[in-house]
Amino acid sequence: MPAFNFMHTFLSPEKIIKSLRLKKDAIAADFGSGAGGWAIPLAKKLEDGQVYAIDILQEPLSALKSKADLEGIDNIQTIVADVEEERGSTLDDDSVDFVLVSNILFQAEEGGKVLKEAKRVLRKKGLLLVVDWTEDSSFGPQEGKVSQEKIKETAKELGFNLKKELDAGEHHYALLFEKI
Repeated sequence: MPAFNFMHTFLSPEKIIKSLRLKKDAIAADFGSGAGGWAIPLAKKLEDGQVYAIDILQEPLSALKSKADLEGIDNIQTIVADVEEERGSTLDDDSVDFVLVSNILFQAEEGGKVLKEAKRVLRKKGLLLVVDWTEDSSFGPQEGKVSQEKIKETAKELGFNLKKELDAGEHHYALLFEKI
């Protein structure tokens, strides 16, 4: 009997980023980037662009910077900030092409504030990718998971169009929105 391979069922940032039609000179923001699980593959895809890796904690951003330096990646700028606050990302209005919100909404007091900040910094026709834990996943947080339906509803209220749902493995969902 073959061994069970967990990797087939888990989220692959590289696979999802590869599937997106982002220009290699795009400007992106990774809200809640942590140590760079998404920011590094995103920076590799946007080789002529810029990635703003934003997190509320300095420590994971320092780890991200070290990883990026080791890999010779120089298009990531780390920012310590709270994306739940009004203008919290510190980015300018209408300044980025792509915002990633991955696995942070379950921690947010009001996830709508995070999406509102994403809308503020996105240019018209900019893309928002929300990736989070499915409600029925036995992995990840046991409390606070935000349903796909709630994200779709909030995003629509804020002026986003759902472009598509992406395959994010068995334990996550991925929703790609466009700012209108």
